[in-house]
Amino acid sequence: MGILKQITLYIALCSSISSSSAFSLKNCTISTPLKDTQPKVLCYKMGFFSFPLIPTNTRILDISFNAFTQIQIGDFSHLSNLQDVNISNNKISQIQEGAFDSLSNLTHLNLASNRLKGISGGMLHGLTNLLVLGLDNNYIQDIEESAFSTLQNLKVLNLTKNHLCYIEKIKPVFASPYLEELYIGSNHFDAFNSYEMSTKPLSLKRLDFSNNPLATFHLTENIFPSLSHLDLSYCGQNGTMIWNVTEKTFFASVKTLYFMDVHMSAQNAANVLQSFKNLSNKIRLNGNVKLNKTNLLLNACSPVLKVVRLNANKIKHLTNHMFDPCSDLAELDLGDNEISELSPSMFRGFTQLKTLRLQINKLTRITNSFQMLFTLEFIDLSRNSIKTLTCKDFANLTQVKSLYLYSNKISVIDSCLFKDLKSLEVLKLGTNHLLRISDAFSNGPHSLLDLQLSFNKLSKIEKYAFRNVSQLNNLSLQDNQISEIEGHAFEGLNNLTSLLLSSNKISAKTLTRHQNVFSGMPNLKNLELQANSISFMDDQLKNPPFTDLKQLRVLSLHSQRRGIGKIPSNLLQGLSSLEMFYAGNTNLGHLNPDTFKFNPQLWFLELSKNALSEDNSIPAELFHPISGSNQTLILSRTQLRSLNFLLNANLSRLSTLRARGNEIDSINKTLIQSLPRLEVLDLEKNTFTCDCNNAFFIDWAKNINSTQVIYLNKYMCSYPPSLRGMSLSDFNTESCTLKTDFICFLCSSIVVILTLLSSFVWHFLRFQVVYAYYLFLAFLYNNKKKHNGSTFQYDAFISYNNEDESWVMEELIPKLEGEQGWRLCLHHRDFEPGRPIIDNIIDGIYSSRKTICLITRNYLKSNWCSSEVQVASFRLFDEQKDVLILVFLEDIPTHQLSPYHRMRKLVKKRTYLRGPKPGEDTKIFWQKLKMALEIKEGHNSDRGIL
Repeated sequence: MGILKQITLYIALCSSISSSSAFSLKNCTISTPLKDTQPKVLCYKMGFFSFPLIPTNTRILDISFNAFTQIQIGDFSHLSNLQDVNISNNKISQIQEGAFDSLSNLTHLNLASNRLKGISGGMLHGLTNLLVLGLDNNYIQDIEESAFSTLQNLKVLNLTKNHLCYIEKIKPVFASPYLEELYIGSNHFDAFNSYEMSTKPLSLKRLDFSNNPLATFHLTENIFPSLSHLDLSYCGQNGTMIWNVTEKTFFASVKTLYFMDVHMSAQNAANVLQSFKNLSNKIRLNGNVKLNKTNLLLNACSPVLKVVRLNANKIKHLTNHMFDPCSDLAELDLGDNEISELSPSMFRGFTQLKTLRLQINKLTRITNSFQMLFTLEFIDLSRNSIKTLTCKDFANLTQVKSLYLYSNKISVIDSCLFKDLKSLEVLKLGTNHLLRISDAFSNGPHSLLDLQLSFNKLSKIEKYAFRNVSQLNNLSLQDNQISEIEGHAFEGLNNLTSLLLSSNKISAKTLTRHQNVFSGMPNLKNLELQANSISFMDDQLKNPPFTDLKQLRVLSLHSQRRGIGKIPSNLLQGLSSLEMFYAGNTNLGHLNPDTFKFNPQLWFLELSKNALSEDNSIPAELFHPISGSNQTLILSRTQLRSLNFLLNANLSRLSTLRARGNEIDSINKTLIQSLPRLEVLDLEKNTFTCDCNNAFFIDWAKNINSTQVIYLNKYMCSYPPSLRGMSLSDFNTESCTLKTDFICFLCSSIVVILTLLSSFVWHFLRFQVVYAYYLFLAFLYNNKKKHNGSTFQYDAFISYNNEDESWVMEELIPKLEGEQGWRLCLHHRDFEPGRPIIDNIIDGIYSSRKTICLITRNYLKSNWCSSEVQVASFRLFDEQKDVLILVFLEDIPTHQLSPYHRMRKLVKKRTYLRGPKPGEDTKIFWQKLKMALEIKEGHNSDRGIL
């Protein structure tokens, strides 16, 4: 039974590997280029209950946020190249031992946010090169002793938010000799005794004990000689935690202590901090609202300490001597408090302070509070209520490189404000109440590289507004009310590479009113103008606005509020280096063929959410100037009905095509062949027709291994109605395929069958076939006669054998023609020379009122006589008239008629004449024959002998 199971598993795996060789993965995407031999596959948030098909060469796999309940042997058997796997946020409660045996190359494994209750001895077997393991947010209560014995290279282990209660349960993890980071916060440890964890020195460098109800902490052995980071945040139980560290040197290597919002008495807190005094250089004291801040700093600060964070402590006032013990600090974080006032005396003791954070407080002014902080390099005053700034507020701060003033209530900036900020490189003034900046930067800062003025109320950019900040690289002016930009407004910004003007009130008039709107920025690479009111009516502009931007790489015009209307043919004139153009969501209905004739380097074009439903909305000529480089084309939700415009677009280098959410019903072979370098194709949410028109596309998408067809299994049939809602990939294309081998087999089979059938018919049914053939000819002739309304030419057609010709000539003709005056049709006399015999027979019979068959043994052997009888009998059957007279000149027994079954049937049903025997009186015979000829056609005589 075990062998059978293994064979079944092997077959399933082979099938899996084969099926995943193409890149049309079900509910998964490949985020790396397809030429990458070890791709990154993303399958998160797809509702998987079982393991999906994954390419065998996958290097990174993300299958998080699904519904897996277990990991089985075989799930990863064909994925030996995996290096990073994220299986977090599933419902995994079981991992079969040996499930990871094939993952010897795996370095990162994330199993967080599942339902694991324990770690068994063989669960992690095979992960010999694993470096990082995430098991946080599970239900782990127990770890078997041998669980980590094979993880000899593990460096980081996260067991946060589990159900571990006793510290000795952690001991098995140290079977990984090089473990450097251990996170065991948010468990249920109420006591820590070092001997329960280990009796030997550990290699840990980072240890997180946070969010545990520790009542005791006993460290009696130096098991943490390399520990540099210790997190004791949110620990303690009712303020009674006992701290017992027998030697202060046990934490000699700890440089960073997180001591946030601890639940312990002031004395216990002091004992903890004293254990790290003169050792740590960084301490977080956030959220210790109930502890005296002065005492905290007194017990923590030392000449070694460089960073103190006091966030969220509800500090309202800073006393003058509060920071005296911390004069050697390099960084002080007082963010998220309730500080409303500052004074220079508060910070006078600092001699080395470089970073000061005062964000999220209640400051309304600064009042020159930083004048003594000569070493300050970074100031964060964001998210306060500062309304005004004076020229002295930043006096003497010559070393400051970054100043954050965003999210305040500043309405005016004086030109003297930044005169002392000689080193300022980053200035953030966004989300304030600024109305104008005409001369705000007339005195610099000259070293400024990044200026943020977004989310203000600026309505106009004046001429030369930024020429004294000529070193700027990035200028952000989005989300203002800018409707006017004067000529030369950006003059002097020779180093500017990014200009953000989105979400303003810029119109076409703003851009074209002056010829030099964007002059003075020769190195601008990125220009964002989306979400404005730019709209054009003309096909060509008198003053194209971007002619000076020779180095521009990215231009964004998408999401214009009123719609762009049209793109003038010379709008992009001058942008010879343009590589990426965004024009989506602009209500664009047509593109001029000359739109990109000035942009030969363009490789990325985004036109989504437009109205391009007309056949000529996107002319093929549009792409001819830009066909020389690899391209990305995004046409999602543009009402496209077809992609046939690409056939003549010369986009042989197109690598990414996204056209989801359109009305495309078919993709033909010619279109696919015109895009030989296509790597990513996204056509989800189109109105595909499930018929043979898409057969090539379906087969191509399933089997191609050079193009990733995004979410092929989600392409749904819209037509015909009977298949609506069915997956396009499920459509059976075999019925559409013309298979040569099958056709040859079918044709040869038909030939053999027909040969056998014809042989059978000829051998057994040839008389019936011949009879049917003559009947058919008679039928055609009869219809023709009826149609033409012809009259009879003869009284009787004489059917006889040549052997009986003497009797006909000597007896029959003299009696019927000579004495009675009948007109007879004789084949030797009345048949038309050169005409087919059968045509003469049919014509003769249907031109005569009756047919007289002179039957002898020779007659029965004659094929032509048989044909004459058959035609005459069909006429008899068709007209239901007495048109046939049988005359037996010889006595022929019934059994001799059987080979000629037609004659036998006629004898049984028809009255016939016997010829006069030698010595008999012939008068009676001729009298009966005369009577038979004179009987009207509609009369049927009884069967018998005359």
